[in-house]
Amino acid sequence: MKHYTYQKKLQAIWQKAVDLYQAGNRDGTTYFDDEESNFLASIGANAQEIFDFAEDYVSGGEPDFTTVAIIHDIRRAYFQEVQKGLPSEEVLDPTTLPAKDTEAEGIRWLPRIIQKAKAKLRGELHPDVMYSCGGDRHFLKENDVHAGEFLRIVWENWDHEDAIVDWVVRRIRGDLAVAE
Repeated sequence: MKHYTYQKKLQAIWQKAVDLYQAGNRDGTTYFDDEESNFLASIGANAQEIFDFAEDYVSGGEPDFTTVAIIHDIRRAYFQEVQKGLPSEEVLDPTTLPAKDTEAEGIRWLPRIIQKAKAKLRGELHPDVMYSCGGDRHFLKENDVHAGEFLRIVWENWDHEDAIVDWVVRRIRGDLAVAE
């Protein structure tokens, strides 16, 4: 794999998934050949994630490729730097996720998306769970947080969920500087 240009291969794979989904193919297990699947594994991704992103993009216009690339760049960095390129053997049990209406500091969905972000970073998402799904995107839009930015904040504060919550609270209050 060429590290300098890996995002071009990721974009080609994402576009292939978008095209196949638009053409009516709803079986994501048929989307990628061995070379493409191996490439995805080398960056800590899998076919289900790409299928989910393509499905949501075709159905609702987001997430676009730029967002997909940012999310996967952060996952790739975590995979290479923290996991040393070794995939986790764990899979998130969806029933262990906080309920959708669970709150932290009065912020609905926050406990849930923190756990989903950690599972995304570790590559442990269950096939039925998507990071940056419609519910996540609603939370992120409502609180003016980019999906990639949230992954970075979770990674930086892994063992300090209160710091993640505090960061989101400060973002909501407007206490964090943002570029226009």
